[in-house]
Amino acid sequence: MSLFKSRTLWITIGAVVVANLVVFGLAAKAGVADAAKMAAGADANLVAVALLVGVIYLLTCKRATVDLAARAPERRVAAREVAGVLAYAAAGQIVGVALGWLLGEHPISFHLAGTLYGHQHVTPYEAYVWAGYNFVVYALLPWLYFRQRYTAEQLSLRSSNRRNDLLVILVVMILESLNELGGLSAAVLHLSPAQLVKGVPAAFGLYFLGSVLPTMVLVYSILLPRYRALTRSVPATVVLGGLTYALLHFFEAWTVLRTPAGAAVSIGLVLLQYTGPGMVKSVLTLRTGNAWVHVWAYHAVAPHTLVDTPHVVGIFNIK
Repeated sequence: MSLFKSRTLWITIGAVVVANLVVFGLAAKAGVADAAKMAAGADANLVAVALLVGVIYLLTCKRATVDLAARAPERRVAAREVAGVLAYAAAGQIVGVALGWLLGEHPISFHLAGTLYGHQHVTPYEAYVWAGYNFVVYALLPWLYFRQRYTAEQLSLRSSNRRNDLLVILVVMILESLNELGGLSAAVLHLSPAQLVKGVPAAFGLYFLGSVLPTMVLVYSILLPRYRALTRSVPATVVLGGLTYALLHFFEAWTVLRTPAGAAVSIGLVLLQYTGPGMVKSVLTLRTGNAWVHVWAYHAVAPHTLVDTPHVVGIFNIK
């Protein structure tokens, strides 16, 4: 498999090593809570990421190869669209930070404050604003713009092999659910039946609007085919998809950007935590040609519904 034999892979491994050196070297003075613990957890998860990529290749090895690059426009148009989308996403992040501060809440990034890491207090109002802002800015508006110009197939929103897509979804979802419950948090298992009945759909809906759909539309429906056309390389496309996903979490509520040490450690942690999962999403989309597959296999249920239902139960004071 080219992904495991390319120079891109070894550059990525080198970047992981550098990020670890920065985080562990500056953790004591960075002011980021549990920085070393977060880095260790992210490193362990990279092993799971590598194993999942192998499983995905095995599950899809007999299906017809999907030419994702053919779904993108010619290279000059693709380059212009990539630059425009990335600039738009960066502006959306900056406005989200400013809006959060103006409202007296946390900065609006791709994760709600307290998601996966951290213990920030979040009000129901903040949760609604976060989900609404991200859905409109990163999912609805980009989809409306590109859907007028490209078909559902060109945006990777249609399945070419539903049976294999379903197999991939089920296997990856089960494996990742076990990984999340065993490695990150099993707190959902300690909720009462009443809390589960109300909290699970609340968490699913909140994160589906605020994180899952924005990720799917912006990165894997729009950008990934254009990355593939521009780079003409599967490994480079996988890494670019992972990096884009990671950088959309740059202003997470737990990051500390006011000092050089805090900023360096925060950037290192963002890259360590999110590039790997973003790469899995890239592989799922490249192998199936269906951006919806990663939504169900590796985002909406695991991790967010499994790991973040207790957080949502706390936000809405569900008894």
